[in-house]
Amino acid sequence: CAQRITEKNNSTRSRIYPVINFLQYLQNRGLTDIKLPDIPRHEQSTYIPHAFTEQELSNFFHECDNYPIHNNRLMDRNLKITIPVFFRLLYSSGIRTTEARHLKVADVDLSNGILNVHQSKGHSQHYIVLHDTMNSLLKQYHEAISILYPERIFFFPATADTGRSCLWVWSTFRKIWDKVNTSHATAYQLRHHYATENINKWIDSGFDFYDKLIYLSKSMGHSNLESTKYYYSIVPSMTSILEEKTEESFDEIIPEVAYEEGDE
Repeated sequence: CAQRITEKNNSTRSRIYPVINFLQYLQNRGLTDIKLPDIPRHEQSTYIPHAFTEQELSNFFHECDNYPIHNNRLMDRNLKITIPVFFRLLYSSGIRTTEARHLKVADVDLSNGILNVHQSKGHSQHYIVLHDTMNSLLKQYHEAISILYPERIFFFPATADTGRSCLWVWSTFRKIWDKVNTSHATAYQLRHHYATENINKWIDSGFDFYDKLIYLSKSMGHSNLESTKYYYSIVPSMTSILEEKTEESFDEIIPEVAYEEGDE
């Protein structure tokens, strides 16, 4: 339960809450006298992910599909077929960039359209079920990339036995994005977009909302629902949805804040 060097307070809180809840369960039944671990102070998040527009995404993927190569070298042919597929996978599945980079050929079940994610945040294994169109695209990619790298280990190889680097994802996305869009965005924010787009579609789902939230949480590799609910609080279009649904009562539900954030 000790806070890791790479963690912020809120990440630690989310990670250790299952342990704390379990210890409280045992204490309430007189089954343990173990002292509860200290819980880091909750930090107010100031991060607001980019709200992708349809035009921005259209511009981006069109540029991915037309990524220029200047010769017929192995690496250039690799980039030509990898870039459109890699970023569409991020967009369509909510997979973390690290998880996509570390996918191995053995982790991708193209027959059933399932990704077996081993290397994830917090080392938690989970499965991602692909949309049929994405699975079809991965099949085409697998056939093409296998010609270039017949014995490759990683599904998205940089060489025959190495995967893509974090720097490659960041620099490639920025190069393509900045060429066709003026706003600032990152590849990881496609994961946020995936979550919020799903949540926005469930507004009128009633009791099914909670079930779908669980499915989304498991698919995205979250250790608990609180991590998934966080996306609900940062949905860029949630304010407009609330205004539409509540009309005049919106101000009663979310009143004006009369104090500065730093006052408390």
